[in-house]
Amino acid sequence: MRLNKAPQQASSRWEARWMTIKEARRVIILGMLILGVFVGFGRELWQLQVVNVEDYRALAERQSLREDVIPAPRGIIYDRGGTPLVRNVPSFYVTLVPAYLPDEDDGVEEVLIRLAVLLDMPYTTAGMPGDENAPESDEPVLGLREILINRLTALASTSDSFNGAQADKDELHVLLGWLRGIDPYRSLVLKEGVERDMALLVAQEGVTLPGVFVEVKSVRNYLYGPLVSQLLGFVQPIPAESEEEYVEEGYDPATDRIGRSGVEETFEDVLKGTKGRQIVEEDVLGRVLRVVEKQSDSIPGDNVYLTLDLELQRFAEEALQRGMVNANSPRGVAIAMNPQTGEILAMVSLPTYDNNVFVQGVSKSDWERWNDPHRPLINHAISDRLQPGSVFKIVIAATALQEEVLTPHTHHTCPGRIVVANKYYPNDPGRAQPFVCWNRSGHGSLDVVGAIAQSCNIFFYKTGGGFEETGFEGLGVARIAQYAQLFGFGEKTGVELPSEVEGMVPSSEWKRRTYGESWSLGDTYNLSIGEGYLSVTPLQMLNAVNVVANGGTLYRPRIVHHVTDAQGNVSQPRSGVGPDGTVPFTPGIIHTLPISAENWSLVRQGMAGAASDGGTAWRVQVEGVSIAGKTGTAQYCDDIALEEGSCAIGKDLPEHAWFAAFAPVEEPEISLIIFLYHGGEGSTMAVPVAHEILEYYFGRDQAES
Repeated sequence: MRLNKAPQQASSRWEARWMTIKEARRVIILGMLILGVFVGFGRELWQLQVVNVEDYRALAERQSLREDVIPAPRGIIYDRGGTPLVRNVPSFYVTLVPAYLPDEDDGVEEVLIRLAVLLDMPYTTAGMPGDENAPESDEPVLGLREILINRLTALASTSDSFNGAQADKDELHVLLGWLRGIDPYRSLVLKEGVERDMALLVAQEGVTLPGVFVEVKSVRNYLYGPLVSQLLGFVQPIPAESEEEYVEEGYDPATDRIGRSGVEETFEDVLKGTKGRQIVEEDVLGRVLRVVEKQSDSIPGDNVYLTLDLELQRFAEEALQRGMVNANSPRGVAIAMNPQTGEILAMVSLPTYDNNVFVQGVSKSDWERWNDPHRPLINHAISDRLQPGSVFKIVIAATALQEEVLTPHTHHTCPGRIVVANKYYPNDPGRAQPFVCWNRSGHGSLDVVGAIAQSCNIFFYKTGGGFEETGFEGLGVARIAQYAQLFGFGEKTGVELPSEVEGMVPSSEWKRRTYGESWSLGDTYNLSIGEGYLSVTPLQMLNAVNVVANGGTLYRPRIVHHVTDAQGNVSQPRSGVGPDGTVPFTPGIIHTLPISAENWSLVRQGMAGAASDGGTAWRVQVEGVSIAGKTGTAQYCDDIALEEGSCAIGKDLPEHAWFAAFAPVEEPEISLIIFLYHGGEGSTMAVPVAHEILEYYFGRDQAES
């Protein structure tokens, strides 16, 4: 038994030693693995903390630091006396930045639903069929979800990178995913004009609303609304189709507003100011913790001072409204200017609109109210093409005198009616065309001064087109067109307002190109009394009257007096401030007309005669003030009249009422033009409006003195 015991013990010892070796190998292998892991971690730590430390430090800083824009206050617009017409007021906006939203779709929905509750608005569209709790309103009520989808859709429609919907996701999350991929930090405005208490409540919920921010922005408040809306215009978001263009100019399409219409548009570059830049530190929710560095301060926009006399503007609007009621006219214009400088003192266009609506948000009912054939959004003083009627006779008179077609002693007889034979059928009385004067009894023999005072059609028919029976040769269409263009017709005046139209001065070549017909004597007759193919704007017509008033200088009408920076330093015009502290106005001269002082004097005498007893504008008289004026009654047939059936054959055409004036005659300081659409006789409907305005203007001067 002992002999067998030794081998067994040896075997056990060998097995124990082998197990020890195996365990040791395992320990070694495990140790090597652990060592390898630590070497790997050490290597990565070495890469992170030593080799690539600067790269990762920069990356971390980029994640926590970002460049922030400091908005620039928009410049203020004042009247000529320094009365502010607009101001900037704070407004709360709720915005959404996709980069900070939860990654999961359900998380995004939870944030939006919570936000809708805080904003007291539906999450999805209200007022759908079967919704018994929908509010009674003519306006569609959009839920927060639909508002966000609309914002995203507008962006996607202008981008080539959007590939459309995915079958497994709804529209909102597809759009959000797309924007996260191309511009995750873009700010989307969800609601504007949020009440202060509600905005603070949303801000306090920042932890539960990742990606939602409350911003305070400056918005425009137009202090006088409709009174000056046609002149000031308004600001609006940047159109989606123009975003790329404005981004290149430094605008942020998500938050910036641009001037649209009026001075806000024309002087956008001056009013907008220059944004500042700063580096801010933010947390993981995108909330700003501190300002790290201010790179540049914002520079407020310049302030624009208009030539507008606010009180005169207010009275002119009231007088025009009364005149429109008396004439049963749906549209009207009243403009007052300084004929010696081209300054616009008042410009009223009715109907009009309240430009504050564009700040608050245009509703469906607003658009329906503006869907009027007389276009309330249009400044009719510069955008209407109209026949001026007999006011244009001052142009014919001045032209004929300078071209020596007329002399101070030339007389024409007005029998009340003349007949022009048809040149193709001269012996057929049935084909002859009659031309009548407004005074069917006739004015008898008149010189140019009397013809202007009495607004005699026959006199100006003959002056413009000649009269074969007496062998008198008139101006002809070529000379009329030439001088009409010198008076500023047929091209824009250059006033600092958008949407001005040129009007049109016809010629024989124009008629041949347009209608394929030759110019006729009847066309010249109609042109000579401001009708036919001629079209002008009210501002063009008044500017031509100014040329008569000041003796031959065609000024560029101006609505802006000067521009200053935020400190009050004059930037436009460069002439600076005068010794009395006032800013001198710099007139813009287009050109001087080649008409003698004697001829201007004759035209002014005729206009003064019109405004005196026995003249067509005698109702305009103001005690103690010498006034020169010219009435106009223009027949028309436009789209509105055609639709109403007012242009039917056999019916008298409807008529616009016009009147233009300046005073005092000796040294004019104010000129006026009144236009009443479908207003009837200018002498009975437009003249009383001008009388009210002139009486107020000169009465105010006497009260102040």
